[in-house]
Amino acid sequence: MTIDRKDIDAALVSRLIAEQFPKWAGLPVRPVEFGGWDNRTFHLGDSMTVRLPSAASYAAQVEKEQRWLPKLAPLLPLPIPTPLAKGEPTDFYPWPWSVYRWLDGETASVARIDDMTRFATALAEFLVALQRAGATGGPTPGKHNFFRGGSLTVYDGETRRAIAALDGAIDTGAATEIWETALAATWCGEPVWVHGDVAVGNLLVRDGRLSAVIDFGSSAVGDPACDLYIAWTFLEGESREAFRAAMPADEATWARGRGWTLWKALITYAEHRDAEPLGPWARRVIGEVLADISAG
Repeated sequence: MTIDRKDIDAALVSRLIAEQFPKWAGLPVRPVEFGGWDNRTFHLGDSMTVRLPSAASYAAQVEKEQRWLPKLAPLLPLPIPTPLAKGEPTDFYPWPWSVYRWLDGETASVARIDDMTRFATALAEFLVALQRAGATGGPTPGKHNFFRGGSLTVYDGETRRAIAALDGAIDTGAATEIWETALAATWCGEPVWVHGDVAVGNLLVRDGRLSAVIDFGSSAVGDPACDLYIAWTFLEGESREAFRAAMPADEATWARGRGWTLWKALITYAEHRDAEPLGPWARRVIGEVLADISAG
């Protein structure tokens, strides 16, 4: 069966809970403020969340999170989602799904953070701890996480098409140079855990500080360069420098990190150039990456 994303609502969640976890039946179900795109997320009572893939391409992430998050959680300096139960596909919802313990906090934003430099350092420390967690047997990059932690060559054609489409809108020569430098900066290290989507929507803040990291659907064991993305999408100036100083990444890794960031911003800008808020966001990020190279 297929299901439209808009049909994954509180009523469907209540029906799934009643059918598979009757001990929680009757608890109120309500959407979270920012439910995400890959998955739809709902409050369940006061202390739990329900997370449901919104398409078949995200369904493989459920088993991965169920297996690995309990192993990673004790090794990390900040809370991450804790699976409480795994739901099964039914005749009215086609994929596995999860119940997690609720994590307090608000989506990260400059207005909610007391000290951006401290925030950047705390995030770097979290990522360093994640990289040091045992990676043996962990999932390698692939379709399940859109190849985050893998080779940038997967997105070479897509990136070059976006650069060509943006001729006249951006400095395509500089963008091509950064992309080709990233491709040439071959990763030769040991595979480590990567989060795969270190974006503000997956970082929670409480009392002005980084309080939790969520959504490990794009995680894998591979090249950590993709987790540097936040340096150009959210951090700047002193906070970016603090993040860089706290990360054990060489220049080649930073070059690949720019590549990951540029790829995402280019394809977003090429598709949504005139749309709010994606168009202005993507143009700003492209500018940050190009300016970072110019400054260096």
